[in-house]
Amino acid sequence: MIPDEPQLQDDAAAEQSGAAQDEIPVDDSLAGDPPAGDVGRLQARVRLLSAQLEESFARARETSERLKEEHERLLRNAAEFENFKKRAQKDREDVQKFGSERMLRDFLPVADNLERALDHAEGHALAQVLEGVKLVQKQLDAALGKHGVTSFSAMGKPFDPNFHEALMQQESDAPPNTVVSEMARGYKLNDRLIRPAAVVVAKAKEPAGDAGGTPEVS
Repeated sequence: MIPDEPQLQDDAAAEQSGAAQDEIPVDDSLAGDPPAGDVGRLQARVRLLSAQLEESFARARETSERLKEEHERLLRNAAEFENFKKRAQKDREDVQKFGSERMLRDFLPVADNLERALDHAEGHALAQVLEGVKLVQKQLDAALGKHGVTSFSAMGKPFDPNFHEALMQQESDAPPNTVVSEMARGYKLNDRLIRPAAVVVAKAKEPAGDAGGTPEVS
């Protein structure tokens, strides 16, 4: 049985309607230009990131400059310290070479006067020569004292191993262990012993008839 024309038209319309329902919907936001609001937000985001990047670059440049200045300062300090070490080393060498110059200047006049005394010794009375030598000795003691050096005598004092060096013992009427002879005076530098006095120490006399030598004290 052949359907009527109106019915054919209705069936065609129904098929078209069903086909339209089976199509996938299209998202308008994915097609064409984005909305104006989204573009503005993206542009603001880009400007913010650009500003942050520029700030990071500025901080990096500032840090680099500070590091460069600190490096140069350290180099200058190292150079100054090296120069200081060289000057200190030179000063030490000068002290070793010329540290005694001032003291020697004080002793040169003593040497001059001693030489004059020896030159005038011949043809002069012994008393005059002795007087001249005594004056030189006083001048020598004064020069030593100027530099903190003083001499001391041990004659007649009890033997003290802290300040005396016993060269030998000798029988004497003096109390035993007393210094009865002095071979060389002792010297101190600012109250510090620099040379003990070389002495001979008394010992009791042996009874008559006993033979024996006089032992030396080492």
